[in-house]
Amino acid sequence: MGIRQSTTFKLKAVERALNRTTSETLEDIAQQFNIGYSTLTRWMSAARQNKIVSDSGEIPAREKRPRDWTAQEKLQALVDTEALSDQETGRYCRGKGIFQHQIEQWKQALMNQASPPKTDKLVAENRTLKQENKQLQRELQRKEKALAEAAALLILKKKAQALFGSDEDN
Repeated sequence: MGIRQSTTFKLKAVERALNRTTSETLEDIAQQFNIGYSTLTRWMSAARQNKIVSDSGEIPAREKRPRDWTAQEKLQALVDTEALSDQETGRYCRGKGIFQHQIEQWKQALMNQASPPKTDKLVAENRTLKQENKQLQRELQRKEKALAEAAALLILKKKAQALFGSDEDN
């Protein structure tokens, strides 16, 4: 059975793991603290679930899932990371328990929402165009019916002439 570590030691190891640079891996941090990789990941999981309590009785704040973030928090994250380099953004994201791609998704969602709203002028113009389209379609149907009727009358006239002869014979 392994050596029992103090809660303070566990919290330091977890904090170091969460705030690591992009060039460091969890394995490197586990070696620095002389603990196993699986032990470190288990401590990180326990910290996320508020199962590690510091010696002072303080419970580390539970990480929020990205889908639990409010619109204001997402906007603040976008503002905070806008001028940061990729490495600094990675550090920020790890500290907040999110990924860089989520920041990008939030940015895209914000950009998509920022499209200008429809103005009353555009709505009125759209309505007018729809009415004109309906009217033109009705007129086209009327003209097609008239053309079909004229063609039918012409065919009947030719058939009558063929059956009874032309009017000139009488």
